[in-house]
Amino acid sequence: MNKEKVRYYLMDNLKFKINRDIIRMGPRAFHDLCDLLQRYGGLGPTRYATVEEQVAKGLYLLSHSATNSEVSFFFRRSGETTSRHFHKFLRAVISMEEHFLKQPEGSQVPLEISASNRFYPYFKDYVGALDGTHVAVKVSSKDAPRYRGRKGYPTLNVLAACTFDLRFTYVLPGWEGTAYDSRIIKNALAREDKLKIPNGKYYLVDAGYMLRSGLITPYRGVRYHLKEYSNRPPQNACELFNLRLASLRNAIERTFGVVKKRFPIIGNTQPNYSVDTQSNIILACCIIHNFLMGVDPDEELIAEVDRELARRPTPRNEEQAPIDNSEDAKRGEVIRNMIAATMWSDYVSKGAR
Repeated sequence: MNKEKVRYYLMDNLKFKINRDIIRMGPRAFHDLCDLLQRYGGLGPTRYATVEEQVAKGLYLLSHSATNSEVSFFFRRSGETTSRHFHKFLRAVISMEEHFLKQPEGSQVPLEISASNRFYPYFKDYVGALDGTHVAVKVSSKDAPRYRGRKGYPTLNVLAACTFDLRFTYVLPGWEGTAYDSRIIKNALAREDKLKIPNGKYYLVDAGYMLRSGLITPYRGVRYHLKEYSNRPPQNACELFNLRLASLRNAIERTFGVVKKRFPIIGNTQPNYSVDTQSNIILACCIIHNFLMGVDPDEELIAEVDRELARRPTPRNEEQAPIDNSEDAKRGEVIRNMIAATMWSDYVSKGAR
């Protein structure tokens, strides 16, 4: 967008027409967010800057991956002031984590499961989808090898879980890009602010994670990406299970896609921030995303992500976790086999084969 047009919107203490292209939300959502950040995040006005100005600066930085100097120019503030306001904004957003990142209790079957004969009763104990994504980060040349994973540039490997309505329930940023998914999930299940899996429930994960009673993976060596079934229907219980698991797991890919498109600062391959700040940025983006999914979801943006995912080629040679023979892995295998067998029996009896 033309810089002069942006300046028109952002100058003069937020006396501008709030525009979704500028701050990724409409006027009501913007003012509601400002109110929440004051009430729960402790964000207050300074002598020279209103809460609205501080929030708008923070949103503009997240929404356009702009540099500190660019935002300083737009708002006619010093670089030090702009940076201070941005970090204050991030802290305020993150302080609302408990209000907008809530892990499922597992007491109710998700409507998307209970209302579908493809998924119910087979996945009645499903509480969400879980996966990782890579976000570029700025590190020293000394630390770069630890963060330079499969992307070819330094990244953070971010673990996250979500529900069907594309809202995050758990986010763990900060792991270096070379870390394996299986290592990150072990840490997530053991740390103080851990991923909680309700008793008798489970997340659906991909083959990069280990099979557990609370983490159900696809069958190895069996087709499991949605596109692989576009021309040929499933031929056995394992293929049918993998197909429907992929349909459910697609929620986390869509959620990552929406938050990255909404906030390009975490999709930028040339980041401006260090590990700690980038980790805070990731968490803040996920919290604001959840807030917006409740008040201003932007259906056009979601549809755009869905179209892009539909065009994306099927990944090959994906990372697979080592085979695990633990007792919990065996319990997970029993759960998976029972679901697959029941599902296949019903599929065949209905003449769908």
